[in-house]
Amino acid sequence: MPPRTSKVAPQAPSTMKELKDTLWKAADKLRGSMDASQYKDVILGLVFLKYISDAFDERRAQIRAELAADGYDEDQISELIDDTDEYTGRGVFWVPSNARWSFLAENAKGIGLSLDAAEKSIGLLIDEAMDAVMQTNPQLAGTLPRIFNRDNVDQRRLGELLDLLNSARFAGQGQAGASGRRARDLLGEVYEYFLEKFAAAEGKRGGEFYTPASVVRVLVELLQPDHGRVYDPCCGSGGMFVQAEKFIDAHHGEGSDISVYGQELNERTWRMAKMNLAIHGLSGNLGSRWGDTFARDLHPEVQADFVMANPPFNIKDWARSESDPRWKYGVPPAGNANYAWIQHILSKLAPGGQAGVVMANGSMSSNSGGEGQIRAEIVEADLVSCMVALPTQLFRSTGIPVCVWFFAKDKGERAGEVLFIDARSLGHMVDRAERSLSDDDITRIAGTFHAWRGIDSDAALDEYSDVPGFAYSATLAEIKAADYTLTPGRYVGAAELEDDGVPIEQKLARLGVELETQFVESARLAEVVREQMRRVS
Repeated sequence: MPPRTSKVAPQAPSTMKELKDTLWKAADKLRGSMDASQYKDVILGLVFLKYISDAFDERRAQIRAELAADGYDEDQISELIDDTDEYTGRGVFWVPSNARWSFLAENAKGIGLSLDAAEKSIGLLIDEAMDAVMQTNPQLAGTLPRIFNRDNVDQRRLGELLDLLNSARFAGQGQAGASGRRARDLLGEVYEYFLEKFAAAEGKRGGEFYTPASVVRVLVELLQPDHGRVYDPCCGSGGMFVQAEKFIDAHHGEGSDISVYGQELNERTWRMAKMNLAIHGLSGNLGSRWGDTFARDLHPEVQADFVMANPPFNIKDWARSESDPRWKYGVPPAGNANYAWIQHILSKLAPGGQAGVVMANGSMSSNSGGEGQIRAEIVEADLVSCMVALPTQLFRSTGIPVCVWFFAKDKGERAGEVLFIDARSLGHMVDRAERSLSDDDITRIAGTFHAWRGIDSDAALDEYSDVPGFAYSATLAEIKAADYTLTPGRYVGAAELEDDGVPIEQKLARLGVELETQFVESARLAEVVREQMRRVS
């Protein structure tokens, strides 16, 4: 029998930052001999199980209170409280008794157990809990990890982590509103925090499942996906959908206003996405399993109102068929899938639909393999609404500069024009390796676009006007004259220098004096160096 953890519960962290840091440090103890992907599955699986169990307990308490208020006695309540429809009908997963957090938390402490349960390791009980949840919730079939009882999982530390999650007091950490919603929102925030930390820890591999939140917010704030069908053909861990739901929530909408459709090639990432959607209360259709979007589109009939995507950059080995009907504007080259992703996304847009796609900067000007001609055809079809050049180092996983293409099936009064935004000077360094866009940066980009389109929004400027060095509205004729290059820097020009009121003659005179002073100092230092060399020789 594995050793048990202490019965003394750890003190709950007092702030959200402390909570995140404490959980990460505790989770990091499990790393041991695990590979990164298994370690990630263990932690995210536990957070997900905590979420669905908390949601179940909250709904159970609500049902009990409702029945008691209606005059039912305890025996009647005990009979009616296990009606699964009362849970699933409210978007709450049914959690069997052996998968409830209270049962697992007691086992982590090693108290209050039956002899049968006490003979099992905490890892085995968690595996059994995952099985039970998937069996009673068919939509989660094949989603949850069953890796907690393997030899390389330290059972003592697993118990410590579970105990810490139990004592974290999520419901006391949030903002105003119902405590149940507050707890679930915080668990969702913890899940996102772990995704970000895992992505940073895994480097390039992490970029395959995680798009930095500030980049996702650029897409969401410009497109405002508040209704209809939202689609992502390479959805990673589902960050685009989560930010869309947050946008709707911030603007007093309901998550049910959107229908989520996605596809993901990697099995583990597909599972992460399904858990991420569930933990944020989103019931998305990510297909019955993972799969290659080019080889087999799992949503062939979907015509989306909004598409948001961060496809893998410049992939050379992809399922290419020259006869594919998606290549309406030209067959993409075998050695680069960038324009395959773009054309697939265009093929999924409903009339009036819009899309935002993160791409490597080379996509804006490349002419290799016929890409220049494809780009010209897309521009002439008047599908490009806006091009945004982003600053470097937003992605910890790659040093490749990136941009965002925005497409629209109907550009309204801006037909025949494309807005170019050069945002390369924006952002701030969060550490030595990674940059992030601030709320003000995102608002400036989105507000410029909304003013240009004439969209009424909180961010929109009163009236659009070109800003040298930042924004320029170009006609299709101007783009054609530039050989269909879509690099914003080519159009926005240089920023205007602020006039400080000092006449140019005075500035030149001052600079001349400063330069002469520097010459004199340079000569003095050169003589000092010569003197030192003479003493040494």
